[in-house]
Amino acid sequence: MSEEQARSGSLAHRVPELGALELLLAVARLGSLGAAARELGITQPAASSRLRSMERQLGVALVDRSPRGSRLTDAGALVTDWARQVVAAAEVFDAGAQALRATRDSRLRVAASMTIAEYLLPGWLLALRAGRPDTAVSLLAGNSAKVAELLLAGEADLGFVEGLTVPAGLDSAVIAHDRLTVVTAPAHPWARRPRPLTTAELAATPLILRERGSGTRQVLDAALGAPARPLIELSSTTAVKAAVISGAGPAVLSELAVGEELATRRLIGISVDGVPLRRDLRAVWPTGHRPTGPARELLSLTRG
Repeated sequence: MSEEQARSGSLAHRVPELGALELLLAVARLGSLGAAARELGITQPAASSRLRSMERQLGVALVDRSPRGSRLTDAGALVTDWARQVVAAAEVFDAGAQALRATRDSRLRVAASMTIAEYLLPGWLLALRAGRPDTAVSLLAGNSAKVAELLLAGEADLGFVEGLTVPAGLDSAVIAHDRLTVVTAPAHPWARRPRPLTTAELAATPLILRERGSGTRQVLDAALGAPARPLIELSSTTAVKAAVISGAGPAVLSELAVGEELATRRLIGISVDGVPLRRDLRAVWPTGHRPTGPARELLSLTRG
């Protein structure tokens, strides 16, 4: 770059980089280019090259080099005073940035749909706490639509959803897979069926359902090709399970949520022919704002 171009370009082209200014300050303090290089952890040839580059950029000689050491020129002494102010300002900038990171890292707001919040997140959060004991974590549980709303409003740092699609305005990563299963109480007639249900039978039967907007209901409606018929609509997986166990009717729930009840036969799983009830579980965040700090660490733990 010519001297004229350097003068007419942006400030970044006219002002030496911070590393060069730190080198000049070290030379002024130690009286030796070699000692300055060692202090900064660079080789002496690299230090010489950095100093020459700064002198060319400024158009003045900064250091007289001799076998006895390195001495600042009059221009070098003046530039050193200015460099000291620039480096001090950079240290203030760095301290402020560290304070911002500390504030960010002191809390983590997670929004998750009900199945993930109840059956997967507790283990992930325990693992996060082992590595970040000082990070305060808050968990907001709701359906997939509510998770998207919280993220887009800036009220959550990372979300987890269970639906078929990614809500508008969010980026995502698949972190796990899940299956839905039809369940009834042991006394329900379906529990004694010798053959699987058909899609038509499931679609025609009123079911105990999660509320509209839940990922479970989205997957079920898509699998049936039409909205499922509601017998009762409830806002949590725990409430749906309790209603089924009481004999109120059948439901379609995540295998994650009913594993214990199936093992103890408090619920009976019912086979269904031709109904694809597999779904992806996703981490989500606002488009263009990839997770950082504790949110990024939690995301990595979900894939472990």
